[in-house]
Amino acid sequence: MLKRKIDDFLITRKNNKDKNPLIISGARQIGKTTSITNFGGSYSSFIKIDFKSEPKYRSIFKDGYTPLEIIKNISLLNPNFKYIPYDTLIFFDEIQDFPDALSCLKFFKEDGKFDVICSGSLLGVTYKLASFIPVGFKTEYKMDSMDFEEFLWANGYEPKQIEELYKEILNLNKLSETTMIAMRDLFKKYIFTGGMPKAVMTFIKEKNYSNVFPIQDDLYKTYQEDIIQYVDGLDAAKVKNIYTHISSQLAKLNHKYQITKLKHGARSRDYIGVSDWLNDAGIVLIAYNLDALELPLSAYENKDSFRLYYSDHSIFISTLDEESKEDLMQNENYDIYYGALYESLVASSLIKQNFKLYYYTNSDSTIELDFVIRVKNEIVPIEVKRKRGRNKSLRAVLDDKNNNIIHAIKLSDQNVGYENGIITLPYFASFLLHKFIKESTLFNR
Repeated sequence: MLKRKIDDFLITRKNNKDKNPLIISGARQIGKTTSITNFGGSYSSFIKIDFKSEPKYRSIFKDGYTPLEIIKNISLLNPNFKYIPYDTLIFFDEIQDFPDALSCLKFFKEDGKFDVICSGSLLGVTYKLASFIPVGFKTEYKMDSMDFEEFLWANGYEPKQIEELYKEILNLNKLSETTMIAMRDLFKKYIFTGGMPKAVMTFIKEKNYSNVFPIQDDLYKTYQEDIIQYVDGLDAAKVKNIYTHISSQLAKLNHKYQITKLKHGARSRDYIGVSDWLNDAGIVLIAYNLDALELPLSAYENKDSFRLYYSDHSIFISTLDEESKEDLMQNENYDIYYGALYESLVASSLIKQNFKLYYYTNSDSTIELDFVIRVKNEIVPIEVKRKRGRNKSLRAVLDDKNNNIIHAIKLSDQNVGYENGIITLPYFASFLLHKFIKESTLFNR
């Protein structure tokens, strides 16, 4: 069983006597059902209701939404379930296939005898289909694919070892050659497998990628099928068109997504809401260009200028042609698509640490910042450096005394370092950024 970050959250939540029913959202196949089912074993009774594979359970709400009515109807369909007050977990899975079930959460909270968890994919776009969503009677948790720390756990690393690595980085100490070699090797494996649990487990078991890539391909196709099945109020063909062209758009030098490049005559106004739907569904990540390096960043985001990334970089890998995959595997050509692969990895890592995605390109494109984040009242640009060389854009914004930029972060294949306001961190350390920024003396003077 893979250790996931949600495990500790679920255990802590269980010990809270005044907890709300929980809604766990996230993209398909990231491990939601597995984690909740494993957690269910800590209760005397675990009741799982799957609205997708067992649609008969949609009828359990026909008499109302109170626990008494629901349990009565579940018992009619499955008399083997046991209901032990204060030691039973009721798990409503695949809630996107019957979002009206969310209407019961208020009544379970008021009753207080049973713990309830709901989970599903595409919840960001199916909430509106529920007849009643209880405000104040639910807790929401967004689950993501595995980050590099979870990948390290899967490969046998203990939290203590990761903490030792972090302390060296926090103190801006150069990592030992042994550490750099080991972490680089594991990060390359993470690049190829991605963060989907099934792919990770397959690699851990087989020690090769022959059956990993087909898993990634199947996921890519599954998301296409979800678009066709669940898109509502938009043209499914246009949503699919945006989704299938992300890699080719990232292949451009500036990585900006241009609707006009999708096909002859394509216009941005014809695709309004499409990228937002994919983002709400958890399938893609959106990074908006900033019109200015000013706070608050959200006030300067340009909705008409954006980049799209797949929510897990393994989907990016699946879209590569066989020649590119072979080049990536045999020659380790990570510079593919002008570094879009590393950029995708960093985008996913930032989202998993609850950062919003922004980038910055000035009017004449003389300054390009891959990502821009806010740290308290400071703007911090992040450059994903593909090759060694000058940090032209970072240097330009650091030297500009008219903005609120004191420090910048460069992610590269280099060791830890700090010079003239630029913090250099190796790619594999990106999962530690939030913790580093929170605790580093550079940002807490």
